[in-house]
Amino acid sequence: MSETTEPNPSVELSTNGVGPWRGELPTDERFDPELLQRGDSRNVIDKYRYWTMATIVADLDKHRHEFHVAIENWQHDMNIGSIVRSANAFGADTVHIIGRRRWNKRGAMVTDRYQHVSHHPDVASFVDRMHEAGIPIVAIDNVPGSVIIETFDLPRRCVLLFGQEGPGLSPEAIASADAVVEISQFGSTRSMNASAAAAVTMHSWILQHKFPTR
Repeated sequence: MSETTEPNPSVELSTNGVGPWRGELPTDERFDPELLQRGDSRNVIDKYRYWTMATIVADLDKHRHEFHVAIENWQHDMNIGSIVRSANAFGADTVHIIGRRRWNKRGAMVTDRYQHVSHHPDVASFVDRMHEAGIPIVAIDNVPGSVIIETFDLPRRCVLLFGQEGPGLSPEAIASADAVVEISQFGSTRSMNASAAAAVTMHSWILQHKFPTR
């Protein structure tokens, strides 16, 4: 039987999906018998083809990066799904959602099944959790006093905190941060899309800590 809790573990119709396994079926417990027989249309890298969802998560847990991502969700932000998807792509440890528990998962493209997602009812509880874990909070917002990210050394272990589309981070969130940085912009718009800003920031962490001599 499949180790997944879903009746159909392959719900994504990826253009890079594969059909049923050809040849003798493997007996390795990493593989999902249902996917081997029916094919795997999930949006996963080739290494994880036909693997059970639980096995994929366990393997990802072995090499997740040391940065976390957090977003305030007090207006039910539609960008959270895209941020979760980017966090999965960049190997973030955990995505923390502050405020409303409900969020639109469509943009996550099912990556929330593989990405650790934690909920915090408010900024105060989130800050307490980060302080207990010894994780510095780096807020990303273009507010007075912020430092441009291109000149800032992101801590190896940190949580990257983003605000809502439009209003940005709340004053409470800004005050809780150990550092506040912004992404340099050169056009006429005052701000960029929240999910785009999150992706840029995560990639900045990758450049600094995975390719330090580049």
